[in-house]
Amino acid sequence: MGETTASRDDIIAANLAAVQAHFHNEAPETIDKAIALYDDNEISWEGPSRGIGLSDHGVVRAAYLDIFRTVKFNKSAVLREFATEQFVFHDEVVEAEVVGDYMPNLPYPVGTIMSVRVAHLFEMRDGKIIKEIAYEMFRKAGSPEDNDVFPEGTVWTYYN
Repeated sequence: MGETTASRDDIIAANLAAVQAHFHNEAPETIDKAIALYDDNEISWEGPSRGIGLSDHGVVRAAYLDIFRTVKFNKSAVLREFATEQFVFHDEVVEAEVVGDYMPNLPYPVGTIMSVRVAHLFEMRDGKIIKEIAYEMFRKAGSPEDNDVFPEGTVWTYYN
């Protein structure tokens, strides 16, 4: 039987779909679905601003659960997202309240409302995530550093 080769557009669409499914499942109840979108063998999850670099599925899962115990997400807005055959770039702003103390090197105490600019770079292979880098820029909401330029048509998503 002959081998079929996916088109460039099909590969890019699959990469975008995998990353969207990953984000959609970033919640305590569905985190295992998000983790399943990483490659079975190779995984790298980095948060450079917090000095985090992980390479084990179970440790990454635990880190996500710690995020959910530390911050309550109020709203988010995707500013831009695009992909190639190997990478997906996702840029967003998230408003979140610090409600716990389980994320290493988070620069704000419990009670702080943060505006977080997060630029994600995902490296992909065969429709799976092999590397996720979350460039997290933490700012107090309303501070002088909380100054983003929103593309026309930006839509906010609100969480309960």
